[in-house]
Amino acid sequence: MSYEGDAFISYAHIDNRVLAEGRAGWVASFQRALETRVAQLIGRDARVWWDPELRGNDDFSDILLDRLRHVASMVSIVSPGYVNSKWGRRELSEFCRVAEAQGGLQIHDKARVFKVLKTPVPRDEHPPELQPFLGYEFYKIEPDSGRVRELSEMFGPEAEREFWIRLDDLAYDMCRLLELVHEGQAMPLVGPEGRGTVFLAETTSDLKLERDALKRALQQHGFTVLPACTLPLSGSEVTAAVREDLAACRLSIHLFGRTYGLVPEGASASLPEIQSELADERAAAGSFGRLLWISPGDRPTDERQQDLLQRLRLDERMQRGTDLLEGSLEDLRTLISVRLKAPPPQPAQPSVSGTATPGMTSVCFIYDQQDEAAVAPWADLFFKEFEVVQPLFEGDEKEVRESHEESLRTCDGVLVFSGAANEAWLRRKLTEIQKSPGYGRTKPLPEVCICLIPPQTPAKARFRTHHALVIPQWNGCDAAALEPFMAALRARVESL
Repeated sequence: MSYEGDAFISYAHIDNRVLAEGRAGWVASFQRALETRVAQLIGRDARVWWDPELRGNDDFSDILLDRLRHVASMVSIVSPGYVNSKWGRRELSEFCRVAEAQGGLQIHDKARVFKVLKTPVPRDEHPPELQPFLGYEFYKIEPDSGRVRELSEMFGPEAEREFWIRLDDLAYDMCRLLELVHEGQAMPLVGPEGRGTVFLAETTSDLKLERDALKRALQQHGFTVLPACTLPLSGSEVTAAVREDLAACRLSIHLFGRTYGLVPEGASASLPEIQSELADERAAAGSFGRLLWISPGDRPTDERQQDLLQRLRLDERMQRGTDLLEGSLEDLRTLISVRLKAPPPQPAQPSVSGTATPGMTSVCFIYDQQDEAAVAPWADLFFKEFEVVQPLFEGDEKEVRESHEESLRTCDGVLVFSGAANEAWLRRKLTEIQKSPGYGRTKPLPEVCICLIPPQTPAKARFRTHHALVIPQWNGCDAAALEPFMAALRARVESL
């Protein structure tokens, strides 16, 4: 169907009242900015309609009804005034009724209704027609005071910048819908016939900006991002909805910050934790990757979040294709790019012995940079008989990571030094070794040995694992104590 208008803005007129002389109302500024940005993105004049005239509860006019029949989408500006406005809710219900008669509120995976959250309103108070849809938040909550600040130039340059970021997200999504509507063709859609579908887990409010930035980047590179709708509030419904979305995806991305998050009704874990656990379940089936990112910001004050982050760091159950990153958001972007360019990880196959590897047996050294000078005696010892591969500490994140993965892909043995770093670091390194088939390793997993070097602590002295030999080296390089590991390396190469 051909539409005369691109969007109709439904709002409460109290939200457009002028707060200061010489300034436009919030809705007027929003309408002008949205119409301009949509026009810039689609390369033609845009038609974003609104009714700037004050109205009472007059009869619903035939003119307005006709406009609703001939507009491609509706933007509902949600606020306390809007949810209490009979007129605004009538506009919304009439548009939805007309849209259903024209073929439905959805065109492919795009909704014809856009929910703009000008002011926080509890979700169960939103009009029923809007509750399934994700919203575009045009406000921020100050972390210290909990006070709500609407995004407007009146609140300073930072609020104005965030207003334009949110508006650009909305304009971009509207343009995707308009291409479907006006051309009658799906713009190069993703999913089965396109670049792919990614699950970007819902997160807590402290990471809202980071999640929005990732979503925007993924969509602009041609990926479909799920969840496409607001997740349910009950535990059983959340589980069903997330499993359904994960089944359509090749990769999931999970962001963890300083707060624990909402616990759905009837559940015992937060929404971010539930999504992560279900993605781990999905990864066990193969052809799926999972990225976990822990924000390097403030330490969590909630004990539940502290416990969750520690469990993630020490989790030995992590499936192949799972990576945990504690670095900058830019590091995460780089890793996402690498993972999306690579084929999805396949289920692990049993290791089998192959032909002898040509060249000298290689041993990969893993240690924290603080221990770089301390490991020199062990490097000298192993170099007499084996090729020693040292870790890189200089270069960008991508170069360092690729070097580490290459070492784990090709080495015959790994010697991990537990010195200045904590146990979480040590267990993370063991997990990376276990995942080396995901980096393209075709040989059996390498022989692994852990050297316990100073400083000596009670916790370190008690450390045990079934995944590696653990050999104390408190008094320096003890070749005799390391002989079982060296013998295993010799026997391993002889058997290939």
